Amino acid sequence: MPQAVLNVHMQTLAIILVSWNVCDRLRTALQAIDSSFHGSGIRYTTLVVDNASNDGTATMVRSEFPHVHLLEPGYNAGFAAGNNLALRTLGFGSEGRCEWTPWVPCGRGAGGEGFRGVGQSSDNAAIPAVWAVMLLNPDTKPLGDALPRLVAYLASNPSVLAVGPQLRYADGSIQSSRRRFPTRGTFFWESTSLERWWPRNPWVERYRCAERNDDTCQHVDWLVGAALLVRGSAIARAGLLDEGFFLYSEEIEWQQRLRHANHPDSAIVYLPDAIILHYEAQSSGQVPAAHHLHFQRSRIRLARLWYGQRFAVVLRLFLLLTYIWECALESVKWLLGHRRSLRQQRIAIYTSVLRSRLYV
Repeated sequence: MPQAVLNVHMQTLAIILVSWNVCDRLRTALQAIDSSFHGSGIRYTTLVVDNASNDGTATMVRSEFPHVHLLEPGYNAGFAAGNNLALRTLGFGSEGRCEWTPWVPCGRGAGGEGFRGVGQSSDNAAIPAVWAVMLLNPDTKPLGDALPRLVAYLASNPSVLAVGPQLRYADGSIQSSRRRFPTRGTFFWESTSLERWWPRNPWVERYRCAERNDDTCQHVDWLVGAALLVRGSAIARAGLLDEGFFLYSEEIEWQQRLRHANHPDSAIVYLPDAIILHYEAQSSGQVPAAHHLHFQRSRIRLARLWYGQRFAVVLRLFLLLTYIWECALESVKWLLGHRRSLRQQRIAIYTSVLRSRLYV
């Protein structure tokens, strides 16, 4: 065990998992957490927020993991609100929303002026006893000593606000998890029809740090929130996650705020020496139409917060047009008799999105 960990072994590390109808994956994740920390001497506590699962998740946690703290809001609170429930239980802020004036990331425009985070504390405010918090998806599986490695890195680098692992798919291939903050172009070219037509476009390449080596430790703007270890003092200054995001994009906004509320030289770091499997979309994949709605609405909301209402309106109209186009393509393929059941499913999803008009 790295020597740096000895300096924090008597302090509490909290691990939060927000779960919805992934009982078996959650069981695997909880077993892997305990296995990863076994023999490390690191003191940690695990909290599971069950968002009203109907697959026996709560019963499983109570019976098989009595040491785990189970929180049950009684409804599906979403990712941000679910994590905030656990963070408040740990003693962090009383509010989960943040108010912004439009701000342009990456050093352009307003440069963050006008930012006001509700529930922030000053540098002199009391900080909860929790030294660091790990947000971990229930569809993950830390490999080996991945979690102690992340803790050791954070403990030995006081200027680091947060650190995340190398994520891999179930087959062992690397899952992209390093990001720069999105520019205006990113919103149009990443995860849209345009990206499928031009996969290696410059906006997406830059956004995903494609020019950097996956096996090199590096500073990034933000990391995918499936596995993220955050310093407790940084959370105390920046505030909780913004509950205006039900699912998706909340980790982008939060990590920008973590950076902005702390010392300018503070960093968020990608640590490839720690490896965590991520089975991805195990919860949201159960409801594909809702997945599309949450994903796109969150993108529009983030665009509005960072680039203003006019830009968000343009983005919403663009996204609606892409769904009209995709729906038309699927309809033609259905008429031609090509995999009709799949086409019918996609048409239903796209129609559901169009009916919502993607209002935020």
